[in-house]
Amino acid sequence: MPEVTYERIGAAAVLTIDRPDRRNAVNGPTADLLGEGFHRFEADDEARALVLTGAGGVAFCAGADLKDIESLGPRLSSADGPMGFTRRTPSKPTIAAIDGWCLAGGLELALWCDLRIATTTSTFGLPERRWGVPLIDGGTQRLPRVVGLGRALEMILTGRMVGVEEAREIGLVNEIVDHGKALERSLELAETLAGFPQETMLADRHAAIAGLGLRLDEGLALEANAGPELLRIAQQGAARFAGGEGRGGVGV
Repeated sequence: MPEVTYERIGAAAVLTIDRPDRRNAVNGPTADLLGEGFHRFEADDEARALVLTGAGGVAFCAGADLKDIESLGPRLSSADGPMGFTRRTPSKPTIAAIDGWCLAGGLELALWCDLRIATTTSTFGLPERRWGVPLIDGGTQRLPRVVGLGRALEMILTGRMVGVEEAREIGLVNEIVDHGKALERSLELAETLAGFPQETMLADRHAAIAGLGLRLDEGLALEANAGPELLRIAQQGAARFAGGEGRGGVGV
């Protein structure tokens, strides 16, 4: 059995780490398969969103497999990133379906995603602090962008565990669902995103991500650059709204 599976479900591509005996920890071969899955998603025009999850219901991903850490060595300088694709920016929405432990490099994988749906049994943290393993899959850059620098530094420096309710309070988690329901809810959300006009949604997503590190005037210019190209689509959408579509949540 492959340790990473790629499956199309509706408009979503579901990428599953399937190593429940290792709490879905990632070694070199697993990272290679994750990278392949990411590039497959990017090449699939019909896959409108990627859902990343872990098998077994106990852990989303416990990070790098410390019992096989040497297998990740060749990937340290990879353009894709040690954990498979963490140095790439996806061109389409991504959702982490989290059920259970989401630790170390596993949390970095979740932070790579645009949205995070977690179950009531989920726990988050960066415990690699305890044994001197650095964050090398984007955690030092993405965590402050998601929860703010002060809360991010607390998690990075102390390595303490964060429960799911606190994770939602600080913005680390977008939504909490019952145990075993994270994938189901993520697929529902993926279908919702797939149902929106794609050109404008993707343009807005790109502007939000690419503009984060820019000065306000630069970010506004980036946003404005997409305007003329998308004007026709916006006019069509406005006409549909004027005709009643989307009002009061109808059609969403």
